[in-house]
Amino acid sequence: MTTTTSAGPAQSEAPAAAPEGGGRRRFKIGAGQQLKGGPFTYFALIVVGLGSILPLYWTLVAASHDQQRVLDNPPPLIPGGNLFHNIQAAWEQAHLGKAIVNTAIVAGCITAATLFFCTLAGYAFAKMRFRGRGFLMGAVIATLTIPPQLSVVPLFMLMSDIGWGGKLESVIFPTLVGAFGVFFMRQYLLEALPYELIEAAKVDGAHNLRIVWNVVLPAARPAMMVLGMLTFVQAWNDFFWPFLSLNQDNPTIQVALGQLSASYTPDQSIVMAGALISTLPLLLVFVVFGKQIVGGIMSGAVKG
Repeated sequence: MTTTTSAGPAQSEAPAAAPEGGGRRRFKIGAGQQLKGGPFTYFALIVVGLGSILPLYWTLVAASHDQQRVLDNPPPLIPGGNLFHNIQAAWEQAHLGKAIVNTAIVAGCITAATLFFCTLAGYAFAKMRFRGRGFLMGAVIATLTIPPQLSVVPLFMLMSDIGWGGKLESVIFPTLVGAFGVFFMRQYLLEALPYELIEAAKVDGAHNLRIVWNVVLPAARPAMMVLGMLTFVQAWNDFFWPFLSLNQDNPTIQVALGQLSASYTPDQSIVMAGALISTLPLLLVFVVFGKQIVGGIMSGAVKG
């Protein structure tokens, strides 16, 4: 008796499905994979880089020539030999030494106070529950819509009444905390600081100040670097309120530069030399803290 065994259906690999879009492969980026830039990317980066460097380069060129050469047509395109002479003239005419010290004090105090108070307020609005939290946050944001010029007259009268007219305190104290900094830190801490981390610290017996010091500040450090840079640059370049509240004997750097160009026929080469001096500290800050600042910006753009 012959037994016939029927073979099952041959198992063969299924044909690969045709890629979507008429056989074209879909473009995907894996984790950690970097995009490759083409010629247009490099061209755009070069144009943006040159456009950013050009104002600083022109300041250097104008500061290294005399008045007549700067006003020539066409203007000079390469630095000259009067740079140190013009820097010395600007330093002596505008008393830039005292102005730089005053500006460093003002910008440093404003930056430190803004980071401290805005981080505390941002943490409170982001992670604490209390009555009126939404209303208070709305009021803080609403102050951003008020033009600063509306508060100049009452603020000037207040500074005069308490005896701070012409003193650095009149520039420092009105800007110790800002609504933008509170909003910025709140938005960052909403995502960067989980509730579980705060609860774990409470279980370990940490009080509120200990939580702020050991939990909140380390988590907020990237955003604090960015906010500190923005605050320092704004305080260093502020002109309007220091010009109104300070005098020529106790100026900030921008007020001193305004004195250089206040004459009927200002020497543009000396003005440019003073502007170059005022720019160097900002460049130094970015060189020293540039890595931390860029890291803080990127940490807000990338989620784990």
